[in-house]
Amino acid sequence: MLKMRHLIEPSDLTGEELDGLFALAERIEKEPRYLRESCRGKLLATLFFEPSTRTRLSFEAAMLRLGGSCLGFADPSASSTVKGESLADTVRTASCYADVIVIRNPKEGAALLASRYSSVPVINAGDGGHHHPTQTLADLLTIHRLRGSIDNFTIGFCGDLKFGRTVHSLAKTLTRYSGVRQVFISPPELRVPSYITTEFDANGVGYTETDSMESVIGRLDVLYMTRVQKERFFNEEDYIRLKDAYILDARKMELAHQDLLVLHPLPRVTEIATEVDSDPRAVYFKQAKFGMFIRMALLASILDAVI
Repeated sequence: MLKMRHLIEPSDLTGEELDGLFALAERIEKEPRYLRESCRGKLLATLFFEPSTRTRLSFEAAMLRLGGSCLGFADPSASSTVKGESLADTVRTASCYADVIVIRNPKEGAALLASRYSSVPVINAGDGGHHHPTQTLADLLTIHRLRGSIDNFTIGFCGDLKFGRTVHSLAKTLTRYSGVRQVFISPPELRVPSYITTEFDANGVGYTETDSMESVIGRLDVLYMTRVQKERFFNEEDYIRLKDAYILDARKMELAHQDLLVLHPLPRVTEIATEVDSDPRAVYFKQAKFGMFIRMALLASILDAVI
């Protein structure tokens, strides 16, 4: 069982816990019957105040595959939020019915607030542009499974690095591993937030910043593509100007190593051409499946269902 009660950001997990979750997820992947029915009688509440496909469905699939059940909402208009109910009261109520809560909210800090009012474990499924810890777990598991290690490689983050919570969570978590070199690829308006680079500078974490994908793709082991997020922009003109700043296509893939891994938290819009999907280096749909396995491991561990 994990030592933590809630999972609000990746730093809530120790290195030992991360390794344990990866090992458990890999066992679940290789032994499909392992842990089936281990969460029978347990309930997962999914409180999604923002749209989601992969995160919500993979959590629900994970719980169902473990033998548990799910309840909740995928649209805040279907909840009493539209009547003015506070987040605190919504969470208090949900924790009366469920054994664990997964919450996504557009406001930074919402998951932490929820954890202070919940009587059951809370898992952050994304809070604004802040953190997305279970996507980070999926990203790390993908790298671990396909490279064999999370040490000694170069990763390039490309696209919306300002608002991209998946980038923020993964970039910070990778500093816990040795020999990881990070390259931030973005236009000036979408650079990684200064609170991250300031922390990197203070701790001697090496990184480089550039606005050119072509100039660095040839030295990357992992390319982490992201979409420019329309919902984070206050000015639509800025979004239209920046949305196609980077498009990964077959021509650019020719500049990359043959063992490059292309990751993307999805959904994608135009930033990865569909012609790239058939390239064996494009692993973003495998990444989505690994997300289900790691969420199965996480839920089983939190609910003390590991045999």
